[in-house]
Amino acid sequence: MVAISRVSCEHYESGFGVSEPLPRLSWRFEGGERDWVQQGYSLRIHRNGEVGTYDVESAESVLVSWPSTPLVSREVADVEVRSHGKDGSSTGWARLCIEAALHQREDWEASMVSGEKQDLDKAKRPFRLRKTFRAPPGAARLYITAHGLFEAYLNGHRVGNEHMAPGWTVYRSRLPYSVYDVTDLIRPGETNTLGAWVAEGWYAGRLGIGTGFRNVYGERLGLLAQLEVDGDVVARTDETWEWSYGRIVSSEIYDGETYDSTLDDSWTDGDWRPVTTLACPSARLLTVQAPPVRTVERIPAKTIIMTPSGKTVLDFGQNFAGVIEFASEPPTSGALVIKYAEVMEHAELGTRPLRWAKVTDRVVLGGELRGWHPKFTFHGFRYVQIEGWQGVGVDDIVGVVWASDMERTGHFECSHKLLNQLHSNVYYSTRSNTISIPSDCPQRDERLGWTGDIQVFTTTLGFLFDASGFLGGWFDDLAADQRRCNGVVPMIIPDVPPKKFDISQAIWGDVSVLGPWDMYNLTGDSDLLRRQYQSVVDWLDKGVLRDPETRLWSRDAPQLADWLAPQADPQMPARGPTDNWLVADAYLIHTTRVAGRICRTIGETAKAEAYEREANNLLDTFHDMYVTRRSRIVSDTQTAICLLLHFDLLDAAVPKQRQILVDRLAKLVTRDFWQVSTGFAGTPIVLQTLAENEQLHHAYRMLLCRDCPSWLSPILLGATTIWERWDSMLADGSINPGSMTSFNHYALGSVADFLHSTVGGLSCLEPGWKKILIKPRPGGSLTHAKVSLLSPYGHCECQWEIIGGELQVRVVAPPNCTAVVDLPGQRSEEVGSGARSFVVPWEADPRFPPGVVQPEFCQPVDKDWIP
Repeated sequence: MVAISRVSCEHYESGFGVSEPLPRLSWRFEGGERDWVQQGYSLRIHRNGEVGTYDVESAESVLVSWPSTPLVSREVADVEVRSHGKDGSSTGWARLCIEAALHQREDWEASMVSGEKQDLDKAKRPFRLRKTFRAPPGAARLYITAHGLFEAYLNGHRVGNEHMAPGWTVYRSRLPYSVYDVTDLIRPGETNTLGAWVAEGWYAGRLGIGTGFRNVYGERLGLLAQLEVDGDVVARTDETWEWSYGRIVSSEIYDGETYDSTLDDSWTDGDWRPVTTLACPSARLLTVQAPPVRTVERIPAKTIIMTPSGKTVLDFGQNFAGVIEFASEPPTSGALVIKYAEVMEHAELGTRPLRWAKVTDRVVLGGELRGWHPKFTFHGFRYVQIEGWQGVGVDDIVGVVWASDMERTGHFECSHKLLNQLHSNVYYSTRSNTISIPSDCPQRDERLGWTGDIQVFTTTLGFLFDASGFLGGWFDDLAADQRRCNGVVPMIIPDVPPKKFDISQAIWGDVSVLGPWDMYNLTGDSDLLRRQYQSVVDWLDKGVLRDPETRLWSRDAPQLADWLAPQADPQMPARGPTDNWLVADAYLIHTTRVAGRICRTIGETAKAEAYEREANNLLDTFHDMYVTRRSRIVSDTQTAICLLLHFDLLDAAVPKQRQILVDRLAKLVTRDFWQVSTGFAGTPIVLQTLAENEQLHHAYRMLLCRDCPSWLSPILLGATTIWERWDSMLADGSINPGSMTSFNHYALGSVADFLHSTVGGLSCLEPGWKKILIKPRPGGSLTHAKVSLLSPYGHCECQWEIIGGELQVRVVAPPNCTAVVDLPGQRSEEVGSGARSFVVPWEADPRFPPGVVQPEFCQPVDKDWIP
């Protein structure tokens, strides 16, 4: 029996506090009915005591248009959905309550308020704000945001469960606010106290590499809050509020938090002074569709380590981003000094990769501290060194994982334990680097939104999680910062100084085109393409620094290109073996083609045709510059060949060019003993390129290689997240001597795409997973695998196992979808929804027989022999 399991609007995680007046509706199905297709649907929308009924003949169930008039501020609409199948069946009614946020600037009666002005050149001390008021009974809503970070309290109780709110955004362009239902916290007819902490966070704190820059967005911290009961304002930030310092002495993103438990922290007593009123924010106020940062997991400490120097270190067994929390009371006197690191180096805490970030919390003892954790900072760590707590044990402290609380959608597992660990590492690096923005790393003096990293990782992120709202907001920020740079996409979004990162850069800037296109294919949301259209056009028409004659990239634009190729000097990671401009130009052609597809999708036909002509002309020039008549490439590298094959940059007039390049790629892979020899441009596509071109055995050998550089080599050294460099840790237990060494970077984890689509066999054929491709390609020593996805339509799955001489496959497609099943040696077959099983003959590839144990098969015995 088919049922609707969830109704949603736009990409909000719930219908509460919606800023879209015309929210599109989606519903997800559950049930194993075979070949079930929606014929139409019925909507009942309850508004202001009236019911609107809408019956629509359509198979659409994802992001369908709002059928009624626009919602106004604070309005509540109860939506009921029922879906009707072509077989005559109908689902039950499913419900979503939508409550509109404040849609007009005039709805805000509050002013921005602050404490005293603080030194511009130093970290700003967090402070508290409060207001006492009386309120009638009724439905109470708190609308609140800050220039900085806030944490709200009502009558001494914490409001909500968010961390680091309102998050990091381009504050000059858009300022997110939160909406809370605080009805249960109000005391009708009595005196109430509304309070909030405010800290510098990303708004005014130190940002950037090295000593960084302060006050990037503003010099004064402030709070904007409005509490309403049944739509009437009963408390708002204005000149009648008061401010005071509290127990948090300092709190910085990079350097950590200092907390004095002996200081007063009462919301009703103490030294409170009148606030200063500031100018109202000029940015657009809105609720965002990205889920807030929350606690997503709690990890107990595993062991206690006593270092040779006498330090006490807790090992949590997993690298992650977040904070620690005291599960018991520490000593009652003295102070704690708490330091964090991702690795141990020669049995001591390995802090050198943290660079200019102090990453240290300090706690003055004396007050009650059970349950304490830092409020306005976070750390990337596995190991915690604690000074001042004699006899601390594993039960005294717990690790708390923070991340933007996106819904987990994708899963993978297989018979190979190291591949399962690899996928787990990708998962934890994704969690660690989605604290408000897609960042590069969570631990050192950086934690920035590097555009190149997310460009190569978007499809992986969008499979593992429902990243629609998360990345949608980030694309808005990208467009805002791009406008400030006259079409150039800064390499970091949100953009921070220095200006040397506001330059035209292939791969990094191409995220403005490729990122929205990837998300469109994952979600089916064409409105994202419409919203980002000007960003797409500005990048290609104004942002790319072109040679006036060839229209390819100008040689005056230095390129990072195949960044971090293993053969590059550790101190010069952009100087790899592949010509930088070849990489940039290959990406330019691909990006121009994708821009044409975007334009066609949204009806910009003339612009689409212009980009298609441009791409064809660029391809001709590209071959003149980089490819010989016998199809040898100027840069004879895996990355160069993969770019031509994967992006289909072939010359149609040259017979057998693809086969020539495939054969050469196979030789290069073999020559490199199946170790990774590609960087940012080649690594995300090398396995898929091999698999697409009948070189699956080489792809599996590379995937399962254990020698550094390889995906498995860090795991054999204890990695629980994806490293920035293959050799971030050396085999002798030393940290890579380079100054740029992180143990938690998701970019190289883009290999998970291959695990999902080729090993597992699940990929998307039509935008939004309306049509699914089931195409498992077993190989290597694997004997079974399972991949699943909670798509916009429902649960998809492919599970396979090799038993004897048979490949047994089970597939699941959700209602209202179809799947193309393509099994080895068989003709593809299109099926409808439901679960199905297939059995086909299986014969192992003799070039990679199953059951062969690494590392013997991985390389020739004589490494001096180079074919």
